[in-house]
Amino acid sequence: MPPPENPVALVTGGSRGIGAAIAERLTADGYKAVTLGRTSGDVQADIGDAESVKAAFEQVREQHGPIVVLVNNAGERRDGLTIRMSAEDWEAVVNTNLNGAFHCTRQALDDMLKARWGRIVNISSVVALHANPGQSNYGAAKAGMLSLTRTVAREMARKGITCNAVTPGVIETDMTTGVADKLLAGVPAGRIGRPEEVAHAVSFLCSDGAAYINGATLAVDGALAA
Repeated sequence: MPPPENPVALVTGGSRGIGAAIAERLTADGYKAVTLGRTSGDVQADIGDAESVKAAFEQVREQHGPIVVLVNNAGERRDGLTIRMSAEDWEAVVNTNLNGAFHCTRQALDDMLKARWGRIVNISSVVALHANPGQSNYGAAKAGMLSLTRTVAREMARKGITCNAVTPGVIETDMTTGVADKLLAGVPAGRIGRPEEVAHAVSFLCSDGAAYINGATLAVDGALAA
């Protein structure tokens, strides 16, 4: 089935960096792109809190319509060696990156099932595939997103809904400030990626041309995890 008319796309963490580039690209693709952030964006919510997410989705539906594209992009880093990592830092990162993706997916699926069409793209990370010391919390959460991706894909494949993941490598954003130069030496492509390159991958996975791609992980990392 084709997407509904005037389709709404919700991008979490969409006010800057990769999220902003994704929102801009989806707008160019013809979607009504709505951004969600904790303190910024078109709608605000703490995505780690199920009730906050539910309220935000209701607001988007009332103002823009049902959500048929969801990009789980919001992320948080609190780096540190595992032996020194506090429970608070572990839980905060897992709550934002993994629990938040679940809460948003759970809400969006209601709209997608009614439309019998939907696209979910989870922005994971190269560290889900290629361990980086000091990021056990972030890596575990991003790896969990890949498992969530595959499971939702199998559950929803007959409903016209796809769920795929993108694993960015070293991308020029606020989150890579202070670590990009250190990681660059290990990138076979020899350069840092741009947010627009991740956005292009998301655009493809949301397109009709990707309708038979489901449960896949698309690396945008300059061969870092190869």
